[in-house]
Amino acid sequence: MPLWLEIVLPIVTLLVGLVVGFILARKYFKNYLEKNPPINEQMIRAMMSQMGRTPSEKQVRQVMASMKQAK
Repeated sequence: MPLWLEIVLPIVTLLVGLVVGFILARKYFKNYLEKNPPINEQMIRAMMSQMGRTPSEKQVRQVMASMKQAK
């Protein structure tokens, strides 16, 4: 096996592995976040209740809309 092939092949293999790993990890993380959103309406209600407020449905929806818009 030529010397240049012994040097180039591991480097190319490493780069391909990094790219494929990044793409797969990104896809997995996106799917995970879609199935398990970081915050939902129940969490917003609980948070507002802990702050001493009783949130109306309109307030909860406004907070959810602003969070979706921020994405």
